[in-house]
Amino acid sequence: MATIFSKIIAGEIPCHKVYEDERVLAFLDISPLSPGHTLVIPKEPAPYLEELSEDSAAALGRALPKIARAVIAATGCKAYNVLQNNRAEAHQAVFHVHFHIIPKPNEDEGLEIGWSPGRLDDAAAKGLLAKIRAAL
Repeated sequence: MATIFSKIIAGEIPCHKVYEDERVLAFLDISPLSPGHTLVIPKEPAPYLEELSEDSAAALGRALPKIARAVIAATGCKAYNVLQNNRAEAHQAVFHVHFHIIPKPNEDEGLEIGWSPGRLDDAAAKGLLAKIRAAL
């Protein structure tokens, strides 16, 4: 399924390219939450993180800190968020794996997050651990 990101990778849609290697492309978000808001995507067309190959995941892992350092240097902004969503219920809008590097220059710009933490019950944790470890 073609997405706006696959069209950008193919050169069908222009972008403000920040970084590119054989597996990763990074470019400025056209609807930024703050100056320097950058999208980092694999060239592999996987919609969700768990569907991404280990090679592309490793390439993203190598590129993200490098790009974050460049965004910090360019914007002078030390605080930032790295955001990655999977599926519409988790606020994913483009169904191609992507990470947002979002500078947080002040209280009014950047990513705003509402966080409602719960409590982890010991018995529930043990059952969940067993299931996750079995899936690994």
